[in-house]
This record gives sequence, structure tokens and C-alpha cells, in this order.
Amino acid sequence: MALQPNLTSAAFLIADPARAAILMSLVDGRARPAGELAYAAGITAQTASSHLAKLLAGGLLSVETQGRHRYYRLAGPHVAHALEILATIGPAPEVRRRPVGASAEPLLFARCCYDHLAGRLGVALTQALLARGFLDGQADKRFEVTPSGVEWFARLGLDIAAIKPGRRGIARQCLDWTEREHHLAGPLGAHVLAAFCEHGWLLRSKTSRAVQVTPKGAAWLRETLGIDAATLMRAAAVEGRHDTAVQPERACAS
Repeated sequence: MALQPNLTSAAFLIADPARAAILMSLVDGRARPAGELAYAAGITAQTASSHLAKLLAGGLLSVETQGRHRYYRLAGPHVAHALEILATIGPAPEVRRRPVGASAEPLLFARCCYDHLAGRLGVALTQALLARGFLDGQADKRFEVTPSGVEWFARLGLDIAAIKPGRRGIARQCLDWTEREHHLAGPLGAHVLAAFCEHGWLLRSKTSRAVQVTPKGAAWLRETLGIDAATLMRAAAVEGRHDTAVQPERACAS
């Protein structure tokens, strides 16, 4: 028999709504205890324990023990990437759907996709970098940093030559499941998000995947890249409350 990838086991694990909710609460790359994951999935601690054991055995999660506590995280960025891709499968959101509600609106605007920026702001940032010639789209869903881009990123404190490339180089195109357009991912995407946070332009939420833009960051985005964060945020709020909005963070989404 020819060797085939074992898709059924991973698909079975992700398909369960509670397990999918657990996975989605970890897509920001952080580690969380079982109690917090149980709350996120709306299940009891005992049920969560059973699900976590299955996700660990299936290679989707890893666990770290610190004293008496155990902290769970995704097994790696490949798991987050797979969840993001799965979320884009299906027809575009053209039919009427229930509004996502105020709690999901910040995720539509800006959120972490494991270690990089996603959502409306992540797509706008990527488009601005492309429009200014700092990035160039390539085959195999890659981005290439142009010579002018090397200089621009250097002003952010990023040495492009020092960034260790991944399987698709230092920058790849990640299809944003809410915007249905690409945002910047890969090692460069992770460094950009970290740099923006270090400069005080963005703030990562401690309780969710949401990312906030500070007043300082809003001014920098507007003056440097022509991105109006306030307009993007209002548009995300309108989309989230309208009955033709995209679906909320689904069980198997990013």
C-alpha cells in the first residue's frame, strides 16, 4: 500500500466543537492552563481534561509543566497555519448570517494568527507594504523583501539578513479567513508584530487574540503607511453587527 498522510485523525480531533474551541483559544501562540481552556470551550474541567489528552496524543498540542500547573499550547505554527487554511474553505460570505456580536468585533479588526498580525489591520499593513514596493509577491505564496524594503525594515530595527528563513523563506502569504486576502506571515511577520509591540504601536490582549492600536501607533500608521486605523476599526464594527457579516471565529478557524 502506498504511503498516505494520516488526515483522518487530525480531522477527527479538530471536528469536535469543544476541541476546536480549545485549539482556537491557543492560536495566538500563548500557553494556557486547563481551567482557562475549559472556560473558553464552555465545558467542565473533567471534560476538558479528556479533550486535552486526545489533542496531545494527536500531536496538535504540547504541554509544559511548571510546579503543580500544566500549560498547554499549539504544537507549533504549522497547526495554527492549518487552522487558518481550514477556515477559508467554503463559499465566500455572501449569504445572510447572524452578526458576530460585539465580542468578536476586535478580532475582525486586528488579531494574532499565532505569531503574526491578522485581521483587517494585518491585511491593510501588507497591502501598504506591497504598494510602497517594500514587499513583492512571489510564486509558492511567498513574499520577497525588496532592496527598498530592506532599508525600511532596518528603520524598524529589523535586520533582514539576520532573520532565519522558514520553509518558504522569511516571508509568506497567509490567507486571512475573515478578509479573504493575504496578510504577512512567516519569520518576518513574527518580527514585525514583535517590533510594533516593542515600539508601543500595538498591544496584545492578555485574554484573547485581539490586538489593539495605541494612539501612538495610530499616528505612526497614518503618517508612515497611510493606514487609518480608526476607519478600519469602525468598518470592522459595522461588519460585525450587520446581518450579512462574516461568520464569527468558528470552531476550526483562525
